[in-house]
Amino acid sequence: MNVKRRALLLTVSRLLFLFFAAVFLIVSVLLAARLYRERKEQQAFERLSAIVSEEDRQLEESDEQPDSLSGDGVQREEITKLDRYRQLYAMNPDFFGWISVAGTPLNYPVMYKPDREDYYLRRAFDGSKSLSGVPYIEESCFPGCGNYLIYGHYMKNGTVFAAVTSYESQSFWEEHPTISFDTLDGEGEYKVMAAFDSRVYAVDEKNVFRYYQYTDLSNPEVFAEYVSLVQKHALYDTGVTAEYGDELITLSTCSYKTKNGRFVVVACKQS
Repeated sequence: MNVKRRALLLTVSRLLFLFFAAVFLIVSVLLAARLYRERKEQQAFERLSAIVSEEDRQLEESDEQPDSLSGDGVQREEITKLDRYRQLYAMNPDFFGWISVAGTPLNYPVMYKPDREDYYLRRAFDGSKSLSGVPYIEESCFPGCGNYLIYGHYMKNGTVFAAVTSYESQSFWEEHPTISFDTLDGEGEYKVMAAFDSRVYAVDEKNVFRYYQYTDLSNPEVFAEYVSLVQKHALYDTGVTAEYGDELITLSTCSYKTKNGRFVVVACKQS
């Protein structure tokens, strides 16, 4: 009886070992595949950034030419710094601009597709499937709305909008007070006004700040209300404020402190 029992226990132990070994192997393979995919997606972003850098180099070379023509026959006086994005726009007309924070990994294109909700949430720049997605502007925004609400994934590997959550720290803000956001219409430098925790609220919740509903700030009272609520919820005082007519950007990414949590940074364009 003891021999049979020991044999049974040995068999069960071996089966359990094989089961957990198989689970470990599957999890490891899935994790490796995810890490590989995330790295490939980041490399795709880096190639887009390289295209912009190459456009900058060519524009600098054209400016150095003694004659009035650039290398591609375009009059130099007709070339602007925003021509750095012309190739990206030709590749995908949903390209709206480029956002970056110096000294951080945040350096990405920003898309805008107002007729398709959350289109770039899980799509790459070329429209293919993507875990990282591409930062994109909320569909309810429009040129001149006063507040470009930009969504981006919080990626655990530190890419996309993961750096946005670093503004939780006042010392990080002190080292990175400015966000660059260029559009096809012009370059933009934005001073960080506030950073705060939030979440997506249920429809029946009362007396809450639904920051994601404040995109159209063309009404002076709505603008003042938004700025007041942003400052009220701020984690720390930046000393930066905004007046009606100023252009704002609101960066939003996931936060896991609470269910449906979000971390938000609001910045004001400098004239």
